[in-house]
Amino acid sequence: MYLDELIEYNQDFAKEEKFIPYQTDKFPDKRIIIFSCMDTRLVELLPNALNIKNGDAKIVKNAGAIIKNPFGSIMRSLLVAIYELGADEILVIGHHDCGMKGFNGKQLIEKAMHRGVPKETIETLKYAGIDVEDWLQGFESVEESVGHSVNVIRNHPMLPINTPVHGLVIDPNTGKLDIVTRGYSE
Repeated sequence: MYLDELIEYNQDFAKEEKFIPYQTDKFPDKRIIIFSCMDTRLVELLPNALNIKNGDAKIVKNAGAIIKNPFGSIMRSLLVAIYELGADEILVIGHHDCGMKGFNGKQLIEKAMHRGVPKETIETLKYAGIDVEDWLQGFESVEESVGHSVNVIRNHPMLPINTPVHGLVIDPNTGKLDIVTRGYSE
């Protein structure tokens, strides 16, 4: 329902050249990649808490900053940012009060079926060898989850040797960051 409102604003944005302050190129000035959660509280808070401006970093997001598949789209994006766009370091940043903490894949499957996804579809995915419940599962500890994502990245066979991969957790209320793991010392 918001599309028309968004497009109307966008037309004025482009016409009035409000884009000019945001112009930059595709290469990250600070040569870093931030992989974080898609939580709405982090949209402006996280870059400001890190003094990141438009053009400084590549930012990749998903629910919970979780890497389930080392050969999925998240890892592909990180590798493209390193090899094609000149990034040198990776920051994995989870956050306290994350919706993925304690998230139950089974409950999401039930909600999907309630909204019209046939039970047969879920069964077909299971038959094809996809553990849908596990794929949708969250985590119990944000620090452990960040550590897991960091380890998946660090141990990827295509990651350049000695690429620092850091793990951090941000407080979505204050912006305070805590270090889970330093990529320089690992």
